[in-house]
Amino acid sequence: MSRQDRQIVVVGSTGRVGTLVCREWAQHPPGGARVLRQVRRERHDAQGPALVWFPLDGPDVLLEHVEGTSPPAAMVVLAGVTPASGDHLETNTHLALACLEAAAQAGIGRVLMASSSAVYGASGDHPFTEADPLHPVNAYGEAKQRMEAACAPWRDRGLEVCCLRIGNVLGADALMLNAAEASHDMPVRIDRFADGKGPLRSYIGPATLARVLATLALRDGALPEVLNVASRHPVTMNALAEAAHLPWTWRPAPAQAHQRITMDCSLLERLHPFQDGESDAARMVAQLDRVRTRA
Repeated sequence: MSRQDRQIVVVGSTGRVGTLVCREWAQHPPGGARVLRQVRRERHDAQGPALVWFPLDGPDVLLEHVEGTSPPAAMVVLAGVTPASGDHLETNTHLALACLEAAAQAGIGRVLMASSSAVYGASGDHPFTEADPLHPVNAYGEAKQRMEAACAPWRDRGLEVCCLRIGNVLGADALMLNAAEASHDMPVRIDRFADGKGPLRSYIGPATLARVLATLALRDGALPEVLNVASRHPVTMNALAEAAHLPWTWRPAPAQAHQRITMDCSLLERLHPFQDGESDAARMVAQLDRVRTRA
């Protein structure tokens, strides 16, 4: 089967990250493959048809949709619960298991499961690698760690599950969400540390993330069980604020603040060909601006 005949199922297509990725894929289909967006209720938009399906209700809707066709190449699970949603964080594990069950029954052999860099914790001594021990420091990181553990038995059942420890996705991150309510009278406040610099974080632009997910979904050969996902080089929060022309100001970093929380993405680099400049703050902001205009 050619890549052009293949299909990628996206669970969570209307969430913050899923919306950005699917808007990009609507303009630049992933490897020429078709995208089947999962939504929880009927919707009509420029991105075309979608599958009204709630994984926690069981796999029947998905199974009926794919019956008589070749199984989709991959399922990308971007659905999840964050502290801001107000839902119980254990829902992350329940959703993951429901998606894995549905993928297995539908004959989908590869699942990309959105985890989070929050599973590592906050130590800034070195960029986290996939081999580092997990020491999450908040309930969200702990919930994602439990979700990853729940995925493991499915690999023994023959399902390829790659848990993506995704860093900050520009446009779905705290900085840009806070910026929506910022003004010159109430600017975004960014921690300034003793060296005069701001927080350094692993970020990825929405278009870059879409390209990474396409590569991983359609790649020949096995994927690792876990994978850090961010651009090659970290970026400072103040550089992003400047590039986005946000109203912002410094504030003294509190004693408990961590200046460096970054990931080593060299394993991802061996699987995906990054473009030059994708770690640049201005280029990430330009990606976000383009994706937002596709609403």
